[in-house]
Amino acid sequence: MSFELNERINTLYDFYGKLLTKKQATYLDLYYGEDYSLGEIAEQFEVSRQAVYDNIKRTEKILVQYEEKLQLIAHFQEELALVNQLSDLAQHKYAADQELQELVTNFEKMIDSQ
Repeated sequence: MSFELNERINTLYDFYGKLLTKKQATYLDLYYGEDYSLGEIAEQFEVSRQAVYDNIKRTEKILVQYEEKLQLIAHFQEELALVNQLSDLAQHKYAADQELQELVTNFEKMIDSQ
């Protein structure tokens, strides 16, 4: 499993995990979050490795479809880029403006909490 795929699925899970069934969420969490093998998950739930694999692959597709339709991650990344631009501008061009500095700090906190 590549690091990029693991990171992508974990990001999708962070944004859309609440939309999954308990079983889907559990399998993904164990496989990607806890680094369980397919065999370990299969043994724990008394199903075949193939059943676990199929469920994980189906769930990955579901998460990708959620992002394609809802674009929450894309919008979040756009917001983050704008906040970073604003922060840079505030620090360099308007460093003396305390009110602007406070607003930027509040935006950064808001983005970090999402």
